Amino acid sequence: MTVAPSGPAFCVREIPFSHRGSWLSVSPVIAENSYAEDLHLVSHRNGMHPVLRFTAPADAEVTARPALLSWHDRAGRVELAYAGPDTLRLRGRGAGLRISAAATTLTPFSGTYLYDDPVDSAFVFTSYETGRRYRVTVLTGAAEAVGAQALGTAARGVVLPADRPWEVAIEEYATARRPYAADADFDDLVAAAHADFTAFVEAVAPWRGPETPAAELAGYVLWSATVAPAGFVTRPATLMSKHWMNKVWSWDHCFNALALAPGHAELARHQFHLPFDHQDPAGALPDSVTHSEVLHNFVKPPVHGWAWRQLRRRSGRAVPRAELVEVYERLTRWTTFWLDHRRAPGRPLPHYQHGNDSGWDNATTFDGDRVIEAPDLAALLVTQLDCLAELATELDRSAAATRWADVAGEVREALLNELWTGERFTVRSARTGQARSSTSLLDLMPIVLGETLPADVAATLARRIEAHLTEHGLATEPLDSPHHVADGYWRGPIWAPATVLVEDGLRRAGHTALADEISRRFRLLCERSGFAENFDAKTGAGLRDRAYTWTASGYLLLAGDDRRRRG
Repeated sequence: MTVAPSGPAFCVREIPFSHRGSWLSVSPVIAENSYAEDLHLVSHRNGMHPVLRFTAPADAEVTARPALLSWHDRAGRVELAYAGPDTLRLRGRGAGLRISAAATTLTPFSGTYLYDDPVDSAFVFTSYETGRRYRVTVLTGAAEAVGAQALGTAARGVVLPADRPWEVAIEEYATARRPYAADADFDDLVAAAHADFTAFVEAVAPWRGPETPAAELAGYVLWSATVAPAGFVTRPATLMSKHWMNKVWSWDHCFNALALAPGHAELARHQFHLPFDHQDPAGALPDSVTHSEVLHNFVKPPVHGWAWRQLRRRSGRAVPRAELVEVYERLTRWTTFWLDHRRAPGRPLPHYQHGNDSGWDNATTFDGDRVIEAPDLAALLVTQLDCLAELATELDRSAAATRWADVAGEVREALLNELWTGERFTVRSARTGQARSSTSLLDLMPIVLGETLPADVAATLARRIEAHLTEHGLATEPLDSPHHVADGYWRGPIWAPATVLVEDGLRRAGHTALADEISRRFRLLCERSGFAENFDAKTGAGLRDRAYTWTASGYLLLAGDDRRRRG
């Protein structure tokens, strides 16, 4: 009965079991930092909602690989695989399973209702939270319903026996669909999922080998976190996670696009464009997009010019003129937002309104005053202006190219004249004009300007960046800072996007030895500690969400670049 396992093994408490295109996952993680004893079927529609609980024998061991999840003990085994994005298949031999509603209480506005469907004799759970139905169809063996049609607080579930073989399908759907008919054998489903995953990884990491032991698992994190278009998600999208960080934030998506670009250029293009599909009339990108909401309370930094240049280089594809025009117009509106709506009268430099606008939410740069002209913002905007000048030239819009280049020069000059002291970059209050400095790595991010920085400025930034380098990578706040907090979000931990941006800027500025070392340490960190949202800079332990796609993408980018440099 058992299919030979293949692909990287992973701990389902850290990385959820899912399938490309699915809005479902199987995991014990049922809310932010909340772990259940049992695995749950979790839906990521309308938020993150545990819908069904899978209760296996208490001593059963769980193993997970990309195409197959199983519970097994001495008596028998239960196996679970995806039969497509919205359908799971489960089978058992010598082991029973209880599939029950995760919520024990049903109210007129919440919870999950269970009934026997007289049309096809299936058992159907219907969830208020997700607005979907979950149909359990018995394919072989027998099952018993508990709590069908019960209201209020009650146990509701489907019990599958241990004393006879059984197999069921679980489908997520809206209101109705034809009775389920199995058109593939369980083993064939496992083989198909494995083939899909293997082809995906081969495309994004054909260079992988013994020197890059985490590449396949990084590929699985991306593959399994990708969902089909639904709700406000207008394109196939790689969520940041299929844990609680199940959104697309408007700078995180860039790093996933870059990692996908070499082997999945069209999927990478969708990642880049998705937030632009929700650009507001002022030109601003949303803070985040997910199935059922688009948030505009904050923005994210203008990293997109840098990302577009990288995307073209990494994908290696010819970009049709129509797409160039679309990118140019979208980047124009996004850039104009910063120039027209985020510059105080008479000021050449744009400002953030809150740390969240920078993506470095609580960095020490924002201590004391959060409405600030920040050096990272100016540097990223200069890069985006330069990108627009290049695109305008390519599109034969010479006047626009000259205008963008002129504005880029003005912002670059103001960055160096007003925020550079000769030893460090400062930030300036957009309200009072008062300048101050911090010890955050964020203040060193103008290194993204790379070869366009004056050599002495780049050298000073490189020296200061090196002071942030711990055994495991770049601490966002130095270990000896009085403000360093081990699990302090942007006040100490190591993050993938900062690592990728700094490594790239240093390399382009000619500081290749330091760039190499930063890359090496971050890659080793991921190989030891997985793909957490961020990492303790002192111990290297993974922190927060433990299956974060931009971390996996950061590993793939740095590892792939390293392998290519080595030929």
